Amino acid sequence: MYEIDIEGGNVSEEYVRPEIRKLRELVKQALLGGGPKGIEKQHRAGKLTARERIELLVDPGTFVEIDMFVRHRATEFGMDKRVCLGDGVVTGFAKINGRPVFVIAQDFTFMGGSLGEMHAAKIVKTLMTALEVGAPVIFMNDSGGARIQEGVDSLKGYGDVFYLNVQASGVIPQIAAIMGPCAGGAVYSPALMDFVIMVRKTSFMFITGPRVVKAAIGEEVDEFSLGGADVHATKSGCAHLVAENDEEAIMLIKKLLSYLPQNNMEEPPYVDTGDDPERRDPELDSIVPEDPMKPYDMHEVIERVVDKGTFFELQPDFARTAIIGFARLGGRVVGVVANNPGYLGGVLDIDSSDKIARFVMFCDAFNIPILTFVDVPGFMPGTAQEHGGIIRHGAKILYAYAEATVPKLTVIVRKAYGGAYIAMGSRHLGADFVVAWPTAEIAVMGPEGAAEIIWRRELETAKSPEERDKMLKKFAAEYREKIANPYIAAFRGYIDAVIEPRDTRPILIKALEILSTKREVRIRRPPRKHGIPPV
Repeated sequence: MYEIDIEGGNVSEEYVRPEIRKLRELVKQALLGGGPKGIEKQHRAGKLTARERIELLVDPGTFVEIDMFVRHRATEFGMDKRVCLGDGVVTGFAKINGRPVFVIAQDFTFMGGSLGEMHAAKIVKTLMTALEVGAPVIFMNDSGGARIQEGVDSLKGYGDVFYLNVQASGVIPQIAAIMGPCAGGAVYSPALMDFVIMVRKTSFMFITGPRVVKAAIGEEVDEFSLGGADVHATKSGCAHLVAENDEEAIMLIKKLLSYLPQNNMEEPPYVDTGDDPERRDPELDSIVPEDPMKPYDMHEVIERVVDKGTFFELQPDFARTAIIGFARLGGRVVGVVANNPGYLGGVLDIDSSDKIARFVMFCDAFNIPILTFVDVPGFMPGTAQEHGGIIRHGAKILYAYAEATVPKLTVIVRKAYGGAYIAMGSRHLGADFVVAWPTAEIAVMGPEGAAEIIWRRELETAKSPEERDKMLKKFAAEYREKIANPYIAAFRGYIDAVIEPRDTRPILIKALEILSTKREVRIRRPPRKHGIPPV
């Protein structure tokens, strides 16, 4: 017999009213989910339970559960004997670092976390309330998919969840953590959310599983090779971050939330990082190699400009020619977009175009200024890219930057050639403040390629390959001096200033401070329901 405290005094359990005793029994039953054996199995698989995940995620003592006693009402196929209070999902609201959030955590211990009618109704209610309140949603997925015993009710439930995901898009941040299976229709809810975090070795995500794949096309593959965390982090781009275990995934959720506003009507949280806004970095003056074809690490440029230790990269292993992530600049949150000259020269291809465009759209929806670092030789050539739709995908970047109304700051570090120059946050797409380093080259194409066209006849007169190379270098240098240098763009007003690299940080902070009260007044847009991006 356990002791409890009622009205400040210890009273034996035998004196507690039967109604209260029944309530406590039901709470105990609900807290066990699918039962002790299911919990033990979950732990053996290297996973936390739904309630353990929530406890680790939220501030202590702040979680308030919604619909703890909900149960399914299916009776077919023995479902009347398979009942669990909560119906395989835990929902509620809490605080993370003092800020309100709504939490959904599927409970794999009951019927593999499968989604049925009431399971879905709990998720829908949570999403709807979060939308009405204006608070972020964290959805911790751990489910075998639709509950086949409930038939069309399960499918209806998924449709309701997807509908709410879409209604919440661009209104409240939505974060999905894949912490176990996520298969079939279940994958579309994470795909409709803003960020996806996967756990290596315990999570996977796919439309059709290995058995269906083998039956349909004869291909043999296991769950992780088909849709594991590494696959989605490197090949499909469906995962933004990968964690080694549940604990790390929860840490990443908290870190991500620290950069995000509560909703689209609020500003992202300001944090005094203690980094001097006037800090100048002489190392930046020599970070770009003298040889324009030589690579360097753009990550280092970003780290030296933003507040120390604040750059939080997303999708680091997908579409590596581009870099995206959040950082703080003078304490203010910015979305960072950059070309990566250390990987294939920083060229834009189909995947990097999608990566950049979606991130820019997110930042614009949630009032996060966009800081772009440019070193781009152009769009990737070749039949694979052209046949894959590089025109359509590249146009997504143009659309995203042109549509964005948040403050847009751009630093042209080195190459900015052709259509890629326009796409990467140029003044012509509405950038508010554009600066260039003295190493910048802004032109229709690179000096060597331009020289091949402009001085074609002269080059044809060369008597040997060595003489031709010498002539080409001379002509390229002339083109670089007369056309491709940043001062030509500055003369036209296409960039606001050519600055010493060491001064980049203080100049950007001053510009961001001025632009913090920006209002979109330059263009009176015609009435429209919404634009049609080239998706």
